Amino acid sequence: MSVVALKPGYTGEIKDRVENFHGKQLLYIGWEDHLMYCAPLCIPVPADLPFGALTAQIIPALYPAHPDTAKIDWSRVEWFRSGRPFTPDPARSLADNGLGHKAALRFRTPGLNGIEGSCS
Repeated sequence: MSVVALKPGYTGEIKDRVENFHGKQLLYIGWEDHLMYCAPLCIPVPADLPFGALTAQIIPALYPAHPDTAKIDWSRVEWFRSGRPFTPDPARSLADNGLGHKAALRFRTPGLNGIEGSCS
């Protein structure tokens, strides 16, 4: 998700380097078919956080206002890492699951398609 300057010779300090986040990395999380949240959320998390903690504690806390949140069956969730399907290992860390600084993680919840199926 880096920006590349088109002007030759442009230089500037990169402010969103992982070193600037005090031992954490940025992770973008988006919930498919739930446009009540129109864009992925960006959160700082430790790279050694187990993926299972992400689903058990962090993601539900990000979407508390949505009525589908309490209905998520995490065993049926479909995961996408940078747009490609993948199967995370809940016991392994985010880094071990291939989720580095500024990674994009999206998830789809089969059977849950927003408020009354509206994708909202």
